[in-house]
Amino acid sequence: MAERIEQRLEDRIPELEQLERVGLFTPKEIRAVLRKASALEYKIQRRALRKEDFVNYIQYEINLLELIKKRRARIGYSFKKEEIESSIVHRVHSLFKRATGKWKEDVQLWLSHVAFCKQWNAKHQLSKVFSTMLAIHSNKPALWIMAAKWEMETRLSSESARHLFLRALRFHPECPKLYQEYFRMELMNAEKQRKEKKEFEQAKMDLGEFNYSEEILNGELARIIYRDAAQKIKGVEFRLAVLSIAKLFDFTQDLQKEILESLQTEYADDPLTWDYMARRELDLGSLKSTEPTTKQMKVSEMTQREERCCAVFEEAVTAVPTEDMWKCYITFCLERCNRKTNSEELKQKRSERTLSVFSKAHESSLLPESLYKQWVRLQLLLESNLSEKATEVAEAATKRFSLSAEMWQMRLQVLIQLKNDNVTQCFEEAFKHLKSKGTLPLWALWVEWSEGTNSKQDTEALYQRSLHATAPAESVTMKEKYLDWAYRNGGYKKVKRVFTSLHENRPLSLDFFRKMIQIEKEQESCKMLHLREYYERALREFGSTDSDLWLDYIKEELSHPQGKPENCGSIHWRAVKMLQGDLVEDFISKYTLLQTGHL
Repeated sequence: MAERIEQRLEDRIPELEQLERVGLFTPKEIRAVLRKASALEYKIQRRALRKEDFVNYIQYEINLLELIKKRRARIGYSFKKEEIESSIVHRVHSLFKRATGKWKEDVQLWLSHVAFCKQWNAKHQLSKVFSTMLAIHSNKPALWIMAAKWEMETRLSSESARHLFLRALRFHPECPKLYQEYFRMELMNAEKQRKEKKEFEQAKMDLGEFNYSEEILNGELARIIYRDAAQKIKGVEFRLAVLSIAKLFDFTQDLQKEILESLQTEYADDPLTWDYMARRELDLGSLKSTEPTTKQMKVSEMTQREERCCAVFEEAVTAVPTEDMWKCYITFCLERCNRKTNSEELKQKRSERTLSVFSKAHESSLLPESLYKQWVRLQLLLESNLSEKATEVAEAATKRFSLSAEMWQMRLQVLIQLKNDNVTQCFEEAFKHLKSKGTLPLWALWVEWSEGTNSKQDTEALYQRSLHATAPAESVTMKEKYLDWAYRNGGYKKVKRVFTSLHENRPLSLDFFRKMIQIEKEQESCKMLHLREYYERALREFGSTDSDLWLDYIKEELSHPQGKPENCGSIHWRAVKMLQGDLVEDFISKYTLLQTGHL
């Protein structure tokens, strides 16, 4: 091993001598590089190899290359790259090769090698890296796409890219993304050849020696790919994705027409088809006139386009009366509403249209639950005189989704925001419909509202009622809130009474006890007797799962003026006996630190 390391260090000497000779590094820096290289070499020559050692070595060499680049720029020296950089780059490739050979499954390692090859324009090396990586990771379509894109865009080899896509599709015959990128590649190739042919024709060159296939030039290969994919991959999403790619190329009108026709024929009842057809109207019929257009003309044109979109959507919700279809329509209207415009007229039309569509969807009983919130928000945002309408919408939402706590919460928030007189009545109505589980946000909202509106007696009655009305797990939060409220509104005596009334009312949280401990410690006459009671009660519930609770108890006995340090041994013994699993070891190590004054 030592001989191998010596040999590898000797191999470095020519490049290091060159670095010193041309003034890029000082003799002291050269010695530092040798020392570091020696340490890194020893680590990767051990029997038990570690991936991080290879990664560190590679990173060191890459940093060295960056430093040389900066030094060259600083002194303006650009010679001897073959003797210096090429030697280091070759070594990095060797390190990557060993690392990826040992840890074949680590995709990130492969990708790091790919990135390094691209950075140093090592095309031949990268071709080999892709080949080896794909043989091992053939189950990852993204890697095939990356390799094919490189062949097409960097090596300008459509033949190699096509070959890679065809191989990938043997492994992944139903992968939409592979078909999409293969489709894009063939169109890019067609576009490139069309440009070349046009340039040759303009230069009046003889095209006899160039074999330009009409099929390729017209995008026929892309059409074949689409047809093959369409048989294997079902669904509107794939066709829309392919169509959006085809639209990027100005020679694909026939192909676009074919995809569009298949969409309308095979997926006439799919909301996404209608959504696309409606939105398409935005791009059609723009002003062709070369005359200058006024602001009013632009607004008028945009209004017409949006109205054409809505006409298609209106047809859609009649032909496909589903929640998803209405959701597409409303989403479009909201998007237009959110677009910035200086025209108050256009802004007004968009708002009115959106509210109208919300209303129609609701009347058809096809407005999805998730959109009622947006409807209410829009009502409240637009104008104050629509606040009554917002209340009506919120009420309609709770009628339609009477078992949804979220809808009731939305309605109540609207009533509270508008300072409506029927808040209490609405809370009562909500709890008639809802089961105890999932009502925590409503109870939290009710007591919060009551604190600012009702008397202390009414609010306390609500807190007490919530403890019985919520599911056991949710009542835990209400107990914490009740304790906090009692202290804020009634002081120490009040919170002590509330704690006493709740401490046997399980389930309880650790925060419930810690809150009471903190309150006690804030008192001028903080009594250790009370702290012991709170700690003991907390340990009864959480002593087997929380080592810090025991440590805090011990610290309290040691630091409190009324504490009894002699109790610490007994507490320690109980902790070791009660804690579960690894918590015992964790407790003992922390306790040792506490004894030595390091905690």
